[in-house]
Amino acid sequence: MITFTFSLLCLLLGYLLYGAVVERVVAPRESAKMPCYEKQDGVDYMPMPAWRVFLIQFLNIAGTGPIFGAIMGILFGPAAYLWIVLGCIFAGAVHDYLCGMICIRQGGVSLPEIIGNELGNGMRLVMRIGALILLVLVGAVFVTTPASLLDNMVPDRGWFFSNSFWLVLIFLYFILATLLPIDKLIGKIYPVFGFALLLMAVGICWGIVTKDGWLPEITDAPFVSHHPKGLPIFPMLCITIACGAISGFHGTQSPLMARCLTSERLGRPIFYGAMITEGVVALIWAAAAVKFASTLPGEEGATAYEKLAAMGNPAIVVNEISTGWMGAVGAVLAILGVVAAPITSGDTAFRSARLIAADFLHLSQKRISKRLLLCLPLFAVTTGLFFIDFNALWRYFAWTNQTLACIMLWAAAVWLSRTGRCYWIALVPALFMTVVCTSYILVAPEGFRLPLNVGLISGAALMIVLGGLFAWKRSGSTDRESQPSDE
Repeated sequence: MITFTFSLLCLLLGYLLYGAVVERVVAPRESAKMPCYEKQDGVDYMPMPAWRVFLIQFLNIAGTGPIFGAIMGILFGPAAYLWIVLGCIFAGAVHDYLCGMICIRQGGVSLPEIIGNELGNGMRLVMRIGALILLVLVGAVFVTTPASLLDNMVPDRGWFFSNSFWLVLIFLYFILATLLPIDKLIGKIYPVFGFALLLMAVGICWGIVTKDGWLPEITDAPFVSHHPKGLPIFPMLCITIACGAISGFHGTQSPLMARCLTSERLGRPIFYGAMITEGVVALIWAAAAVKFASTLPGEEGATAYEKLAAMGNPAIVVNEISTGWMGAVGAVLAILGVVAAPITSGDTAFRSARLIAADFLHLSQKRISKRLLLCLPLFAVTTGLFFIDFNALWRYFAWTNQTLACIMLWAAAVWLSRTGRCYWIALVPALFMTVVCTSYILVAPEGFRLPLNVGLISGAALMIVLGGLFAWKRSGSTDRESQPSDE
C-alpha cells in the first residue's frame, strides 16, 4: 500500500513540478492566435470551455487502454508502478503536451503534418499512410469489440440484440460522430462518459483502500519479472502498458482538442494534465487487479499474479472487480468501462482519420458533402475489415502505437532544437523509446523472435546512431536561433 500511495503522490508532483518545467520550456504566449478563432468553421475548429475540452481529451486518450493495459502490465510485478509513474511524467505527458502545443503553433495541423514539418517530406508521406491505416484499424476493432461484449451481455432475441445488430448500431453512431460538428455529439456525451470513467476509478481506489488483499511493494524484487509466462520486463512491459505511460495514439487525438483551445495557457492542464490523470487511472487498475486476484481461491502456492493471469480476458477482470467491490453501481460503471470507452475511442479515431486526409488534400471541411467525400472511402474499407480476423493484425497494434509515439518525440526534439528551446525534454524519452520499439519487434513472438541480448544491443545501436545524427544535424544547422522563437 505504501508503494501505491507514493506512486499516486509522484504523479501529482510530476504535474506540479515537471509539468511546470515543460511548460516553461515551451513558453505559452498570452496573446497567441488560436486556431479555434483563426480557422473557426463550426465543425472542427471552434472554441470550447476548458473543462469540457479536458474531459473530451481525457476520454479520447483513455478508452480501455489504461485499464486493460494496466491489468496485463501488473503481471510483471512492481516494475509496472515504476513504468506508469516515470513513463507518464517524463514521456507520455511530455509527448501529449508537445504534440498539442506544436499543433497550435503550426495552425492546427494533424500529426503527420507536424512530423513532416520537422522530419521531412519522406516521413510526412510515411506518417500520412501509417496514421490512416492505424486509425481505420482502431476504428474497426472498436466497433467489433464492444459489439461482441454487448452480444454476450444481452439475451439473444434473434437478429435484434445480436452481434450484427450491435455492429450496425455502433457503426452508425461512428458515422454520425465523424461527420457532425464536434460540439453536437462528442462535445455533449464525452464529458458525461469521461466523468463516469473518473468516478469508476475513484470507486475502485476506495476498494483498494478498504478491501482485503495483498499489494506488491517496490521492495518486492522490482527489476525481476513476476510474469507467469516468464516474459522479460524490458521491453515487454513498456509495450504492454502504453496508455497510462505513453501512447502514439494520443498524438492523433491531441490535435482534435488543440483546435478547440482558447488559450495556450490551457495546454498544460489539458494535455499534460489529461495524461497524468490517465496515469492515475492506470495505477489504480494495476493495483486493484492484483489485490483482487490475491483474494481468489487457487492452487496451493499460486501467486496473485498467477491467479490474475488465470482470470483471462481483462474485461472479465474489470467486471469482477467492479461488481464485487461496488455492486450494482459497479456493474453499470463496468459496462461504461468495457463498452462505452472503446466506442468513444473508435469514433475519434475516424474523426482524426478524416482530418488527416483533409489536411494533406487541402480540402475544407465546412460543408458536409466534403466530409462525406473523405469519409465514404474510410467507412467502406472499415466495413470490409469487419470480415477479417484481426487476431494476427492486432498483435502488432501495440508496437505500432509505441513506434508512432517514438517518431513524434523525435519530431518534437527537432522542433525544440530548431526554435532554440531545451530539446532534452523530448530527446531523452525519444532515445529510450527507440530502444524499446526496436528491441521489442526483434525479440517478440509476433516479431523476429531473436534472442533478448540481440534485440537490446540492436536497439541501443540504433539509439546511438539516431542520437548522433540528431547531434550532427543540430551542429550543422544555420537557421537555429539562440533564443526561443514563435512559429
